[in-house]
Amino acid sequence: MAEMDVPGIPRRPSPLGGRRPRRDELTRFATDDPHGVDDVLPADAERLRLLIVGVNPGLWTAAVNAPFARPGNRFWPSLHRAGLTDHVVDAAAGFSAADERQLLSRGIGMTNLVGRATARADELTREELCAGAARVAAVAGELRPAVVAVAGITAFRAAFARPKAGYGEQDSSDVPGWPGDVVLWVLPQPSGLNAHETLDSLAAHWREVWSAVERSGEPGAR
Repeated sequence: MAEMDVPGIPRRPSPLGGRRPRRDELTRFATDDPHGVDDVLPADAERLRLLIVGVNPGLWTAAVNAPFARPGNRFWPSLHRAGLTDHVVDAAAGFSAADERQLLSRGIGMTNLVGRATARADELTREELCAGAARVAAVAGELRPAVVAVAGITAFRAAFARPKAGYGEQDSSDVPGWPGDVVLWVLPQPSGLNAHETLDSLAAHWREVWSAVERSGEPGAR
């Protein structure tokens, strides 16, 4: 995939100035701040093809203002193995301009269901998750990516009131406010705590998602 210079919406620098957090620093990022980490989005919404939605920022992620930053999280390795990036992004000390540029040049953006940073996703309330689903629907309607992919099925089931949802493309026809021309997709949580998935299986899910993105660009697909 060729890279081009696609300007992004400005993001704040890492609170730690480009270094990894110490263990004793992480707890101070467990706050009620609804904007624990900045989104990665193009300034021009028409450039967005795939919007990846995490559950919420972990404390390490909030500490460096970089998505999926904690070492050991398989998100970036699985994206690379699936061919969505040309190298494994290392966001442990922050998100580089080059890595942001790579994502945006390929039409990939990132946000979260809930912006509040926690040590574990199960610390979120059902009310927070439901509000997050409504916000993601609004963002999808505003930005109109081809595909919105939520990485975390347990949170998805609670947020979208679909207790029996499985992986893959979802029927979004009854999701309040969901734009009909945007595909809604669900993938596994990439955290190392999810022992049901391997790096290879996670990459396989991302390849399916990217195939759906590419199909959306075919004549008559949308």
